[in-house]
Amino acid sequence: MSVLVVVPARYASSRYPGKPLVPLRGATGISSTLIERSWRAAQAVQGVDRVVVATDDDRIATACTAFGAEVVMTSVECGNGTERCAEAHEKLGKGYDIVVNLQGDAPLTPAWFIEDLVSGLRAAPNAELATPVLRCDGETLNNLLADRKAGRVGGTTAVFGTDRHALYFSKEVIPFTSATYAEQADTPVFHHVGVYAYRADTLADYPSWDIGPLETLEGLEQLRFLENGRQVLCVEVQANGRQFWELNNPEDVPKIETMMKTMGLE
Repeated sequence: MSVLVVVPARYASSRYPGKPLVPLRGATGISSTLIERSWRAAQAVQGVDRVVVATDDDRIATACTAFGAEVVMTSVECGNGTERCAEAHEKLGKGYDIVVNLQGDAPLTPAWFIEDLVSGLRAAPNAELATPVLRCDGETLNNLLADRKAGRVGGTTAVFGTDRHALYFSKEVIPFTSATYAEQADTPVFHHVGVYAYRADTLADYPSWDIGPLETLEGLEQLRFLENGRQVLCVEVQANGRQFWELNNPEDVPKIETMMKTMGLE
């Protein structure tokens, strides 16, 4: 099954305008933009046939071309990354069986997250798309709770059934737990990693569906699949010592830079 990775990026983010072009300083002190680091993360994945950046902004396109990325220009009307991936796949001739959406705000995504995700989708014929989830340790859970207490929208959490099919995704921290956990202890909360692997026909259908109330309230594109009765497979991935965080707010920049320094990432 052929695999296309699309890195969607838009300039006009409501929470952080210009986010894809924000510089991030690595362990060596060298700065690279968020979109370049996300593209590099996609390039590191094994078993992928093609990687493209999908954007509607000339500034992002120019920056991406400069560091060697293939760019697909998409409409400003795309409401989210999934719609942008659908348009990019269509513009490329719909020639791929699986389309991976590696969102442009996830530069710390390890290659094996995506490799495990694609393998999980291939092994689950009833699933129409798959997305990775990472069990939070106490430190990550406390970071998520701190964001909410401060009124910031940080990471997304996921809950799923025994069959690993998603029940819900939320920007709140779910499920609720009153317990306290040591920094390195496992918790019952799963951090949703902002990556998706879609079957091509499901992705093509997505833009035609109405935006439902849950997607409207949460601002989470994956809820449109659940609201339309589609099966979303949650694939649990392992950190293997890697720290993971997404760049959602300006306050996340120093947090991610510290993580890169700790992990020795250039």
